[in-house]
Amino acid sequence: MFTQAFSLLAAYMLGAAPVGLILTTIYADTDVRETGSGNIGATNVLRSTSRGLGALTLALDMLKGALPVLWGALLYDSWWMPGVVGFLAVLGHCTSIYLEFRGGKGVATATGVMLVVAPLATLIAAAAWAAVFFGLGRRVSLASIVAVLALPLALWGLGQSQWLWLAVSLALLVLARHKDNLSRLSRGEERGISA
Repeated sequence: MFTQAFSLLAAYMLGAAPVGLILTTIYADTDVRETGSGNIGATNVLRSTSRGLGALTLALDMLKGALPVLWGALLYDSWWMPGVVGFLAVLGHCTSIYLEFRGGKGVATATGVMLVVAPLATLIAAAAWAAVFFGLGRRVSLASIVAVLALPLALWGLGQSQWLWLAVSLALLVLARHKDNLSRLSRGEERGISA
């Protein structure tokens, strides 16, 4: 019981690590919370600093989601533990204890989680992301929203219903974090990323 509780806490704390803020502070002498959208995720890091730092932020945020799921699967003989620690990692990213419970949107970290538990469904959702991003004005937020909605459908279509609870939970969290983006999209004011 103690080791499970420790793993749950560790998953949250790892997910809460503000990678984008750390990288931009060290390598660009920039507080990413005070530039662009003020978000600590890869999109704002890219817009505010460089593509290289944006890509590194994306990779490390995904790793924050993947690692807890892997250790949950390796350490515990439980079907639910990998999903729970994965969800907590995403929750940590979105509500970081290091940033007064503020954080990122959760898309990259959720992608890392789902790539471990359901890689094919995640790749289908990623294809939906790419289709929307490149087809509809290079808006990351719109593509991300479509992807998190496509993921449960992909799981259902592939017969992987054991992970539907996780995909739906992550989708609700990510959608809640995108409420401002949804408002801007409805007004036609959401920015895209230039090529």
